[in-house]
Amino acid sequence: MNTLIAIIIIFGLLVFIHEWGHLYFAKRAGILCREFAIGFGPKLFSFKKDETLYTIRLLPLGGFVRMAGEDPELIQIKPGYEIGLVFNRRNKVSEMIVNNKSKHPEAKIVTVERVDLEKDLLIEAYVDGELVSFPVDEKANIIYDEEPTQIAPLDRQFGSKTIPQRALAIFAGPMMNFVLAFLILTAFALLAGMPVDESRIGMVSSEGAAAEAELIENDRILAINGQPLETWEDLTTVIQKHPNQDLVFEVERDGQVFEAIVTPQERQGPTGEPEGFIGVGQSTTFTVLGSIKYGVTETYVFAKLIFEALGMLVTGQFSLDQLAGPVGIYNYTGQAAEMGILVLMKWAAILSVNLGIINLLPLPALDGGRLMFIGVEAVRGKPIDPQKEGLVHFIGFALLMLLMLVVTWNDINKFFL
Repeated sequence: MNTLIAIIIIFGLLVFIHEWGHLYFAKRAGILCREFAIGFGPKLFSFKKDETLYTIRLLPLGGFVRMAGEDPELIQIKPGYEIGLVFNRRNKVSEMIVNNKSKHPEAKIVTVERVDLEKDLLIEAYVDGELVSFPVDEKANIIYDEEPTQIAPLDRQFGSKTIPQRALAIFAGPMMNFVLAFLILTAFALLAGMPVDESRIGMVSSEGAAAEAELIENDRILAINGQPLETWEDLTTVIQKHPNQDLVFEVERDGQVFEAIVTPQERQGPTGEPEGFIGVGQSTTFTVLGSIKYGVTETYVFAKLIFEALGMLVTGQFSLDQLAGPVGIYNYTGQAAEMGILVLMKWAAILSVNLGIINLLPLPALDGGRLMFIGVEAVRGKPIDPQKEGLVHFIGFALLMLLMLVVTWNDINKFFL
């Protein structure tokens, strides 16, 4: 249950922040955002605020922001249609009733001759045999099956915006994942402190060799067996090389120097070889500016490691079998949750950076693929045929779903079979 709750909170936050980045900058550019969705498939919950419908959907596999002009309008009014018109106080059409007109007795019934809901915003229609022109409000709704859909004038559509505006609206999603990772890591440093790179002891475990030797927090280890120490790495390297061996620690405490005999306990190291440990943590410090620096540095380090792993995957040094899908991420999140909130925070930051980088890859259906098409448009001076671009994204999405199935099968074999 703890793992499930952690997954819901972390993935909900990552997806929400990513899609909110798209939504915020799209609205800043004046684009009509029809829907802000967390998940895919059937709607579980929804509410509308201003012009945008906010929904939570059944399949927790991501999210989307539906911007006007990205896809063809599903509801269209064509010449010959008999529709009902409802007017606002400015005597402009505020509602166009396509069907179920009997439920709207206040509507004026007309037969459409010409309609322009993008540029001129007018409807020419016959009323009692006479052709009349009706101005349409820029925020008018088309009512179909009693569901309103706001019209999208040309200046509210995604494609009408400048290349920088469109690029920023797309790039903003991954960008917000990097911002989120930075904020999480900064908060981590404020809560846990920042590691100090010196041979000074931080937290001391009550059951470790350090406690048995009566070492305490903030003791500085000047030397081990006469070997001078400066950094935390110097200290841990010597300890790890001497499991179950008596070591003479030269310790400085409150200005006094004394010696202590410490016998490192033994455990299995990352490579499978035995290594020593004494049950102490690295000394930490708490500063706001230092925490901000830590957030920036660690976000960069995580991004660099992920790029290196992607490079190894492309060059064949990293097997596809080693990729983790939803099942693997669920399992690792459970392990992180068991280790405490601080470990879970770092894991969430790693996932956020990973989501940002993956989405920036120049692959169809991802934000990077959409940015690539915008870049091609900037070079050639005109956009690519929307139908061709849509086909490329559809194929890319299908391939991504296939990859998702492959890595999920790998996860099942790895963890359950």
